[in-house]
Amino acid sequence: MATDPTPDVIAAVDLGSNSFHMVVARRSNGEITILDRIREMVRLGAGLDAQGRITPAAAEVALACLGRFRERLAALEAGQVRAVGTNTLRRARRRAGFLAQARKALGHPIEVISGVEEARLVYLGAAHSLPAQAGRRLVVDIGGGSTELIVGEGYEALRLESLYMGCVSSSERFFPGGAVTAQGFRDARLFARRELEPVRKAFRQQHWLEAVGTSGTIRATGRVLRLLGATGGEITRAGLELLRERLLAAGNMARHDLPSLSEQRAPVYPGGLAVLTEIFAALEIESMTPAEGALREGLLWDLVGRLTDEDARDRSVRGFQQRFHADAAQAERVEATALALLERLAGPWDLADPECADLLAWGARLHEVGLDIAHAQHQLHAAYLLRHADLAGFSFDQQRRLAVLVGGHRRKIRKDLLDDLQEPWLKRMPYLMTILRLAVLLKRSRSDKPVPALDIEATRRKLKLGFPEGWLDTHPLTLADLEQEARYLGALDLKLSFR
Repeated sequence: MATDPTPDVIAAVDLGSNSFHMVVARRSNGEITILDRIREMVRLGAGLDAQGRITPAAAEVALACLGRFRERLAALEAGQVRAVGTNTLRRARRRAGFLAQARKALGHPIEVISGVEEARLVYLGAAHSLPAQAGRRLVVDIGGGSTELIVGEGYEALRLESLYMGCVSSSERFFPGGAVTAQGFRDARLFARRELEPVRKAFRQQHWLEAVGTSGTIRATGRVLRLLGATGGEITRAGLELLRERLLAAGNMARHDLPSLSEQRAPVYPGGLAVLTEIFAALEIESMTPAEGALREGLLWDLVGRLTDEDARDRSVRGFQQRFHADAAQAERVEATALALLERLAGPWDLADPECADLLAWGARLHEVGLDIAHAQHQLHAAYLLRHADLAGFSFDQQRRLAVLVGGHRRKIRKDLLDDLQEPWLKRMPYLMTILRLAVLLKRSRSDKPVPALDIEATRRKLKLGFPEGWLDTHPLTLADLEQEARYLGALDLKLSFR
């Protein structure tokens, strides 16, 4: 009997602006069982200096936390780990150095994801933690530096937005030192109203039947209202007003009397409460149910999808092909040819990482999307689209790598395309680009005829292709293309020869 090669124990790590979370779970028969949860209040969002860089003190706290996470991951023998950074790492300048240190501390790479991707994962986590129901639901997630709004149905997100307001940023700005004033609430709500205004109408028109909230501020609010006897755990407008009045009476978060509100949560709670109150008003919410699932649970379910051939990135690529009218048949020809070349060249060029095959496959499927804009320089049009689009499932760095690969698949190679890459991709990309370029060249006729059997010899700086006797003589256009390609690949310090 065949065994399932995918790992039983998986983990998700969320490097949020306020706290870091880790969830470890066991997957079995399409379901997950939580084995362990760790949450540490790191407040990375408060650790940016005036230039937007992570301060040494904030980095030290964050890296120590990730070191503890690594210890627990090793103890539980997690076989697959996905770690993501959200709003603070999106905003942080010169973050590459910190991410390198963070990877070393955690023992796993960390992806910085877009706000829209964060929203998608939040919805996925919330939907899996709630009973199935017909109709649409609104999901709200108030993080440390951003707030995500999503309307979806079942497990599919239909409308996603990420707004630059959160409990940490609002508390620091409008409730400095924990001081709670009526003016502070008014200013915080006005700020939130401005952020919500561009999306308010669109979300109110989505015809959702239920409002659900996730993460710290919302779960804490529901818990406090239940302990006060104001509600059964749901959040209402009257309940929010009650909490505002109690905080105003206290005057400072150091003197609050809200039951179960932790010392770690208290300093950032008034900003979160103001944001939540304004969301209720702007979207005309009467009642909201707190949900257990959020970003980290969404990461787990997304990881399960990747491990069972339901990768959200594949769906995004198919959608992008359709949106920009790519020739699917030609994309399949180029993909098959590129992967066949990769199989021969993975050893000498050190491309055995499965992500190399994924990147090459996606690049082959998307290499012609720029034709929908213009034929001239269509590889650069495609690169721009891929760099700046919202692609579900992809991190910023993955999109950048995909854009670089597609942007260099034809014509002269602009070496500045490689400038934003980090190791090991800076070393791998010229080889992946070469493979894709050759696959496109060999399938330029757009024919289903098989590529001739090739003899391939490769070293770090040389690639020799051997064609069947007389084949190049009967295919003069391919010969001309190969001669030109040999000149182009010189920009990558690679010598191409053929016979």
